[in-house]
Amino acid sequence: MSAPHFLQSAMGRAAEPHALWTADRARIVATSVELATDSASRNRGLLGRDGLADGVALVIAPCWAVHTIGMRFPIDIVHVARDGRIVKVRRSVQPWRMSAALGAFATIEMAVGAIGRAGLEPGMRLIVRGA
Repeated sequence: MSAPHFLQSAMGRAAEPHALWTADRARIVATSVELATDSASRNRGLLGRDGLADGVALVIAPCWAVHTIGMRFPIDIVHVARDGRIVKVRRSVQPWRMSAALGAFATIEMAVGAIGRAGLEPGMRLIVRGA
């Protein structure tokens, strides 16, 4: 991930708390961001968990497609381009499904309802900043 991207400020500081916002900072999307940027954490994703708390986002990068095979709960999925622009949103994706978006650089997984609460739509931009 050498070219600039919307996660740049969080890279190298994954242990520090980060939040996910709309680019205009009008809305907070997640108060806690988990980064999955290496092979092991991207492959593990949310597997083995019993749920995902409200306000938590797992950002998988680079990643343009995910699956929920073997998961125990549904999730909201947001596919995001390198500049943080939302390419695609999928609400309440049930276990044993797939989601992909050509042109996506990262995939964000959140608790069901997070997309609606934050009012996320394709074309909006997201940013990750220190909490």
